[in-house]
Amino acid sequence: MAVVITTAADLPIRRNTALLAGIMAVNSAVLQLVAAVSSLTFVLVTGFEKLLGLGPAIFLTASALSSFPAGWAMDRFGRVPIIIVGFGLGSAGCVLTALGTATEQAVPVILGFTLVGASGGVALLIRTAAGDMYPPERRARGISYVLFGAVFGAILGPAVFSPLFSGKDELDASILTIPWLVAGGVSLLALGLALFVRPDPQRIGELISGRTAAGNAPAAPLGEIIRRPGVIPALLAGFASMGVMVSVMNLTGYVVVDHRHHAQHLIFPIIGAHVLGMYALVLFVGTLIDRIGRIRALVGGLVLMAVSCAAIQWLEGVAATALLLFLLGLGWNISFVAATAQLADRSSPAERGKLLGFNDLGSALLGASLALLGGVALEALGVAALALGAAAIVVLPVVWIWRLGMGAGGFEPPKAEPTGLQPVPFGHSGTPPGERP
Repeated sequence: MAVVITTAADLPIRRNTALLAGIMAVNSAVLQLVAAVSSLTFVLVTGFEKLLGLGPAIFLTASALSSFPAGWAMDRFGRVPIIIVGFGLGSAGCVLTALGTATEQAVPVILGFTLVGASGGVALLIRTAAGDMYPPERRARGISYVLFGAVFGAILGPAVFSPLFSGKDELDASILTIPWLVAGGVSLLALGLALFVRPDPQRIGELISGRTAAGNAPAAPLGEIIRRPGVIPALLAGFASMGVMVSVMNLTGYVVVDHRHHAQHLIFPIIGAHVLGMYALVLFVGTLIDRIGRIRALVGGLVLMAVSCAAIQWLEGVAATALLLFLLGLGWNISFVAATAQLADRSSPAERGKLLGFNDLGSALLGASLALLGGVALEALGVAALALGAAAIVVLPVVWIWRLGMGAGGFEPPKAEPTGLQPVPFGHSGTPPGERP
């Protein structure tokens, strides 16, 4: 049944936010399985240990390449249909991977990883829907509410998947079949939650911004959107923060075991601390960003990341490394949410998906490239090259971002959408501009 919206007060923003947060929780649980066993799955099926990094590389590349077309499709067809398609692809990908492990055939595994990666690219764009449903002065908080669902996913993942590996010290490919099938079912749960998100968040965004229909507000070309004040600083921060965070996170385990000679099981509390830093404080971070402004948050998050990366060279203990990874995740969270809010501020509901999709495309490709380059630097030059190189990459854009942000008036969210239409205040009881009750 179609949902009839006559005033801003009728908008089911809280319900949709809770559902989207639930989808993020489910997605986070599946991604933990991918992070834990994608390399192992690929090696056990193919038998080539030297291709250890190829499994995650397939996933990251597919995620990157799906981001922009998924964002464009969200603008064209709405947020919910694409989210549904994305998790359908993810479920099919998990089932294909399970088939590959059961038959020890590489082709189904590669196809499965590709579909799961594409699903991950779509899932990251759920924050587009979050940005739709909140006016500029509350947008960072709204995005943080949805991202906070990943915290529950951090609990859900081990609860679902850890028992499936209990007592299995020596793994072969067939033992991974059941976990991948379970992941396929869990992905369907996210799809089911998406069916209840209505009206589409894009429609809510149109009402908040004063648009009566997407057709009355044609989207600008991407090149024009990028030239708007404040967009380039947000893109620079998005590229640098995501690229460095992904690469350092994926290489830390090798540093801990091979260079610092700690026990392998100690990797998990370090990565757990990192995930905690990424999401646990997101509600506080969203409120902070709305108060101090986007550009201050972008710069502060990048500087915190740079300090955390550089310190990896000198602090070698497990507890110290866990703390540094926590701070790395927190710095990423600050810059990521601020960049997302800034990009949402500078785009209309008909443009938001492709702009964030472009951001995710560049960020993921940079992350994959830095992971490969970082691995080479780590092997050839040691931990210092990785730590200081990552710190340099993440801090380089800071001065440019600050100068561009100052020139764009980027400290405060805009008082109107890019078209000049005044947004409806959250919770306003009147009728959105251009609509009659």
